[in-house]
Amino acid sequence: MTRIAFMCLAAIAAPVLAQSQPAKPEGQMTFEGEIVKNRPNEAIKATPLIPREVLFGNPERSRVTISPDGQTISWLAPNEGVMNIWVAPVADVKAGRCITADKRRGIRQYQWAYNGMILYMQDEGGDENWKVFAVNPQGGPAKDLTPFTEIKGPDGKPITMPDGRPLRPRAEIEHISKRFPDVILIGLNNRNPRHHDLYRCNIKTGELTLVQKNDEYDGFLVDDDFTIRLAMQTQRDGSMNLLKADGKGGFAFSETIPQEDSMTTRPAGFDASGKTLYWTETRGRNTAALIAVDMASGAKTVLAEDAKADVSGSIAHPETGKVQAVSFNYDRERWVFVDDTIRPDIEVLQKTAEGDVIVSGRSQNDTRWTVAFRPDNGPIRYYVYDRAAKKAEYLFSNQPKLETMPLSRMTPVVITSRDGLNLVSYLTVPTQYDRNNDGRPDAGPIPMVLMVHGGPWARDAWGYNPYHQWLANRGYAVLSVNYRGSTGFGKSFINAGDGQWAGKMHDDLIDAVNWAVDQKIAKKDRVGIMGGSYGGYATLVGLTFTPEVFACGVDIVGPSSLTTLLENIPPYWYPFLPQLTTRVGDHRTPEGRKFLDSRSPLNFVDRIARPLLIGQGANDPRVKQQEADQIVAAMQKKGIPVTYVLFPDEGHGFQRPENNKSFNAVTEQFLSQHLGGASEPITNDFDGSSITIPAGADLVYGLTEALSSKK
Repeated sequence: MTRIAFMCLAAIAAPVLAQSQPAKPEGQMTFEGEIVKNRPNEAIKATPLIPREVLFGNPERSRVTISPDGQTISWLAPNEGVMNIWVAPVADVKAGRCITADKRRGIRQYQWAYNGMILYMQDEGGDENWKVFAVNPQGGPAKDLTPFTEIKGPDGKPITMPDGRPLRPRAEIEHISKRFPDVILIGLNNRNPRHHDLYRCNIKTGELTLVQKNDEYDGFLVDDDFTIRLAMQTQRDGSMNLLKADGKGGFAFSETIPQEDSMTTRPAGFDASGKTLYWTETRGRNTAALIAVDMASGAKTVLAEDAKADVSGSIAHPETGKVQAVSFNYDRERWVFVDDTIRPDIEVLQKTAEGDVIVSGRSQNDTRWTVAFRPDNGPIRYYVYDRAAKKAEYLFSNQPKLETMPLSRMTPVVITSRDGLNLVSYLTVPTQYDRNNDGRPDAGPIPMVLMVHGGPWARDAWGYNPYHQWLANRGYAVLSVNYRGSTGFGKSFINAGDGQWAGKMHDDLIDAVNWAVDQKIAKKDRVGIMGGSYGGYATLVGLTFTPEVFACGVDIVGPSSLTTLLENIPPYWYPFLPQLTTRVGDHRTPEGRKFLDSRSPLNFVDRIARPLLIGQGANDPRVKQQEADQIVAAMQKKGIPVTYVLFPDEGHGFQRPENNKSFNAVTEQFLSQHLGGASEPITNDFDGSSITIPAGADLVYGLTEALSSKK
């Protein structure tokens, strides 16, 4: 079922050179003290700058997994600079070869089918209207399994978006089963844009067969026989009804998940027999436990639970589908074993390499696994694990160049909010300022960037984070806060965010900044705020609702008006609209619109007194370009400076490395000007990027010159 989520080293750079202050456009207001006079100190000057190309370019390899027969491993890697799928025999990784031919956007998600073919998803320019493709690792072109380009209305005419372009359908892989190796189940909204019909799809021929027409349900739960067992339907109050299939295409009411549990209670899937249904469950408890329901008797068994954290992941047997281990993540991940036969394997792996263990693939006979290790201060390392020998063989890392770079450690910290909530947070202090590794600057406070995660129904977690490493390397402390509304810490913590956009959710961020200042980590007058999606919104809130706190802000694909955000959701979000209106506010009523307007930065631009950088994708289906355009226009009308970066071939975030690097090059110069950290000059960072600057290019050092020399 669809889940809403706003929301995703060799060369040493030359020393930072003094640069002239950009000229101010005639008639435009300026910010007092907006250009930092004290340039980077000796400690940061002496630290080699990690090139942005290494931090934000394509990884050398990523997303390693193994074929069902255990003979082939696969991964994503660049081919002519674009991420594609590669395969190799397990015994000969050096014989890897590319099997796809994406030339533009790059492939980011794929999986093996049980017949030995590979399935992958791709959208167009970041619009998230996914297509499903199948490719044979033995050779041959990829096959488009969902070759639809438009959705037709009842009159037979294509439905168009406000800009006149046709509304494109969106496909989802719903289920694969070893019992039908040549067939998968696909959800497709090419008939009704708000709901996905369910189809059987032959991945060899592309033949589609309708299984379930859908005009009212959020989604379906099927078993390995491809039998629909359950349907989900969100109600007007944000609760969810669960309905049992009658086997004739109809459904009968079974039970209700109350609104307060709707983010944390879900049927998760059946075992291979179809006799056991797994749930994450908070009804009658606060944190989500994993429970097993016997479908014949209705008996429920709690398999694993944690008093502080929700279930965050699980490992199931590849043949039986029985859950064997469950993970919980409060400040760090820990595993609970449901089946002790897997305990020795995980314990061996935990001693193999540093970092959290990720089992990324298992052969069908369970003799071979692919495993990833994610540390906080190094690249992800991939291994093939032999279960019989209890031995893991190293393959490669995703970014070997990071091995020699001056990376910093990430420290979990728990900050108490003003009303007593525990905010699990992650602090990275530059290694050059933290010689004793205690997570505090050795010689007093330094500039800090508050990185706000998107969602807001998501979370930050421990592990390698390129943004933390990048900013720390430039001389900033970096703090990421799981503010109320974040997931993973129980339903009370999520529900505490209801109705609190720009309210108590923002208070949590301010409390975290005050904590960092009190702990002598952050300089009070040198704190920036930055984030994407909800994090972008939080940035705009920071500069309008608390304009004295932050020295500058970087908003990436953040909504500026909650009213227009909700008015322009994608069609396939409509089944979940009650969740949004009960948790954010209801734009359909006068009272609701008044409330949403009171929490919308667009209506308070006259309060902005600190520099702002905005990044936006023109094809963003979640936070439309309108959100950026309208706040930029409002600021320009009042003569308030703003720099606006727009990518015509991106959506909700910047996927193409060329675009991501170019925006981060702008961001780095912007932060250096206003917080005082080091910066790697913009040189060829714009080459190959679609970057445009509709406003404020002259406000950032070197930006106008870089645009003029872009290739």
